[in-house]
Amino acid sequence: MPPTLPFLLTLWTASPTLATAADGAGVDRVGVDLEHLGKRERQRGQATWISPHVEGDLDVIRPVLRRARLFARVNPLGSESGREVEAVLGHGAQVLMLPMVADARQAADFVGLVKGRAIVVLLVEHAEGLKRLREIVRMPGVDEVHIGLNDLAISLGLRNRWLALCGDLIADAGAIVREANLRFSLGGIGRAGDNDLPIPSDLIYAEYARTGARGAILARSFFDRGEVDLAIEVARARKALDDWWARPPADLASAHADLCRYAERAEV
Repeated sequence: MPPTLPFLLTLWTASPTLATAADGAGVDRVGVDLEHLGKRERQRGQATWISPHVEGDLDVIRPVLRRARLFARVNPLGSESGREVEAVLGHGAQVLMLPMVADARQAADFVGLVKGRAIVVLLVEHAEGLKRLREIVRMPGVDEVHIGLNDLAISLGLRNRWLALCGDLIADAGAIVREANLRFSLGGIGRAGDNDLPIPSDLIYAEYARTGARGAILARSFFDRGEVDLAIEVARARKALDDWWARPPADLASAHADLCRYAERAEV
């Protein structure tokens, strides 16, 4: 199954040093994660990361980027969304992600706030959002859909986020997004060849080819094993992803079965 779009990598950081390295390494989008409303309560006990980023961090990141687009994830749609959108656009954000998208109305409202001034990425991360995905992707002005695993697993009552990859739920979502001629992205990736993660990274990489996903966030695990040469590791990640896209369906199915066996044994 050959890829039809370049694979996009996104990094959340407020560090100009890391942003400079990521830009030079070929990371496509660099920016901040501003989502905090309700997240700590929603993900309590899940050992997930709550971002300390603020809107002003965009002013620190923007000057060092030469190639990568400036990215911002805002809060879920609410009374402050109009102000937030104007603020991050004012700081130069070129790609905006809306989390916890539940229906087509929310997608349309966000598109209406952005008004074509940035790429619109919808983060669908709840079972109800997946049920309404066909309606969501029909909304004019939506550019991409990203499936988030942490909140999706919580909404499905699963013990860990990797179990959300088991079965065909994500693959079916990818097919819906791609049928609408939108980019489909999924979760996050660690370093290629990292077998010390709860799920070996190679098995996660295989899921991108199996589900047709052409984008990912660089996860915290990409950086938490000591000093990293980002240019080398990004190149290795891209090669591993390309290699899986070149594999036959039987290999992808076998990797998926292995992933699910690991997921059944994994803790939170």
